[in-house]
Amino acid sequence: MSLRRYAHTTLLVLGLLTALSAFFVAQLRFNYNFNDFYPAGDPDLDYYQGYTQRFGNDNDYLLLGLEAPAGRTVFDPAFLAQVDSLTRLAARQKNVLHVTSPTTLANTVVEGLGVFSLPYLHPDAYRADPARRAADSVLIYHTPGLIGNVFSPDARALALVLQLTPDLEKPPGDTLFTNLRAGLARLHIPEERVHFAGRIVAQSVFVDRLKWELVVFMSLSVLLVTGLLWLTFRTWWGVVLPLVVVLGAILWGLGIMAAFGVSIDLMTALLPLMLFVVGMSDTIHIISRYVSELGYGASKKDALRVTIKESGFGSGLSALTTSLGFFTLMTSTIRPIHNFGLFTGIAVILAFILSFTLLPAMLVLLGKPQLREPRRQGHSWDGVLGRLFRQVLVRRRLIFTLSGLVLAASIGLATRVHINSSLLDDLSKSDPVRQDFAFFDRQFAGVRPFELELKPASGRDIYDLGVLRQTEQIEGYLANTYGLRFAASPVTLVKSVRKALHGGGLADYRLPADTLELRSLRGKLRQFRKRPEFSALALPDGSAGRLTGRMADVGSIRADKLNAALRRYLRTSTDSTVLRTRLTGSSNLIDKNNENLTLNMIQGMAIDVAMVTLIVLALFKSFRMTIVVLIPNLLPIIIVAGVMGLAGVNMKVSTSIIFTIAFGIAVDDTIHFISKLRLTLGKEPDIFKAVRYTYLLAGKAVITTSLILVGGFSTLLFSKFDGTFYVGLLIGLTLLFGVVAELTLLPLLILYFYKRPKVATVGKAVPDLLSR
Repeated sequence: MSLRRYAHTTLLVLGLLTALSAFFVAQLRFNYNFNDFYPAGDPDLDYYQGYTQRFGNDNDYLLLGLEAPAGRTVFDPAFLAQVDSLTRLAARQKNVLHVTSPTTLANTVVEGLGVFSLPYLHPDAYRADPARRAADSVLIYHTPGLIGNVFSPDARALALVLQLTPDLEKPPGDTLFTNLRAGLARLHIPEERVHFAGRIVAQSVFVDRLKWELVVFMSLSVLLVTGLLWLTFRTWWGVVLPLVVVLGAILWGLGIMAAFGVSIDLMTALLPLMLFVVGMSDTIHIISRYVSELGYGASKKDALRVTIKESGFGSGLSALTTSLGFFTLMTSTIRPIHNFGLFTGIAVILAFILSFTLLPAMLVLLGKPQLREPRRQGHSWDGVLGRLFRQVLVRRRLIFTLSGLVLAASIGLATRVHINSSLLDDLSKSDPVRQDFAFFDRQFAGVRPFELELKPASGRDIYDLGVLRQTEQIEGYLANTYGLRFAASPVTLVKSVRKALHGGGLADYRLPADTLELRSLRGKLRQFRKRPEFSALALPDGSAGRLTGRMADVGSIRADKLNAALRRYLRTSTDSTVLRTRLTGSSNLIDKNNENLTLNMIQGMAIDVAMVTLIVLALFKSFRMTIVVLIPNLLPIIIVAGVMGLAGVNMKVSTSIIFTIAFGIAVDDTIHFISKLRLTLGKEPDIFKAVRYTYLLAGKAVITTSLILVGGFSTLLFSKFDGTFYVGLLIGLTLLFGVVAELTLLPLLILYFYKRPKVATVGKAVPDLLSR
């Protein structure tokens, strides 16, 4: 089969596969499922899933905060009229199960056979009777459970708590938001006085921004890479062919992801950009070598043959190490990171396949290109790289000294990096959504859910007096020591019923004094047990209960310390023969991710280092050469860890992927360099000349690919997600430091430490370039 027929056949087959991929890509959907970020396979996750079946999710709510007009309090009649109208509007909305609002809260009183609800607020009477306003405010601010839940301590804001349909998805959630905002506009409540918080808020914002940023980042990357390709090759085909190959790989990668039913989320949204900049490497190495061979006078067929033969080995190894950098993310227990590592790693391999099938086929069909510079004028890159190589040799002591000092400083700074995360740490502190959440942390109980399951010992139920007293004791610890600002439990139910039976007086909001009094309350408790507020805190048969609450988002480091102290308290101060407890909840699961971050990162780095070690040993059969290769690739990783410590950047879910990805990408150019060096050593017995020739031959591709990689990742600096911003910044810095180490430390380390085997084969001389 002739080369042209082979090229046409290749293009036909690849075209059909691309059409199939496009079919699957059209079915891709965006997803932001909060539950996906729980640690998969963890026993605590299994326990929490059973817990939600009994009591419901702890994040199926929407907080709507309203600030009173300037100079007024929440007891202003006009403001309360607006709140009441908004409460009725919210209660009518689809997917809203229940609304807790200041204007509908009532003090329940039981008299005889009747149950009466006395409102806490009487706004119609406030203008005529200011004393009524004072009396209401005194009652409210002395009633447990109201302040921090629906009333702010300073009486400047109110909150509505909307209980929603479990696991409400984005489309109905967006509809709810639209209707509520329309109602706020009709009531003439300014947006700056309105605050939202809850899972569906983050869900809506994250998905919308993901879509926007995916378009923006890809557009910026295409423009940037196109410009760099043009500056490098100065030909239309030097720009178009790499773009076609990489965009094809992206389409294939997304098609495979869609075929497996995986949606685009906060992590997999990075796949197109990641592959766009990473996948350029092989195409640039191929085209650079192809142009170099043509420049040395080779025919088009011979130039392509030599390019495929000599670039294929190095590109295959670099694709392997880069894909492994992503595949190691599959050790993560967080599903979005696992999927991102899996499908990006697959896409890197696809980019390699297309680089050595689609790109050669297009080059075959393309006429022999007219080189920008005739051979007799030489190559400008050779002169630049030759001068740089000489400077590296002359200043070798300075390079080693600076490298040692930077390494020592970076190790010291890296010790300041902490593993810490909060519920919305991927949003910047100035982001309006994060400021809204901070508003509830500041003015109300907070947005961080707290869950503790209560299991009475055998022979007791949740309304047993001993169980209730133990629960009340735990509530006291949580309020006074742990920092819980709002709590509700079966104790709340019993106290409320007792208060209602005694005329609604605050003095009677307490547990029964003895079992005899409790026995008289049990009948009333059975009457109320089907109410939503009762079924949410205790099972109908009394076999288990729930202590739920909210607190400020203190971050995972502080939360871990609080939880450790709470567990010690529960072990030492709770009688297990009366009551058993277990800490659970969505916040607890998110915090557990931090326990695995360091382990997953170490596992990923270990796998990467092991693979690079095996590759170098296979190529050179030298442990010294292994150390030579690892040093210039691990040094940038350590430097970036030092930068994180210096800048106060925490290790969290989004930034934990940086090191394994960066190492896998950074070692790519090193693999190309040493694979070319191995080929050169088969022809040139002098190690100095071999290193110099490899430096000149590989230097252009190393610099070009690094610029494209750094430039591509720099587009992430425009992200509104802090995690994405730091991925772009820190990986970009790693690659920047990596190319510096590649062009300075690597050749020096090879010259100093590499020892050629005693028996060496001397082939034909390398081109005259060595003498230039």
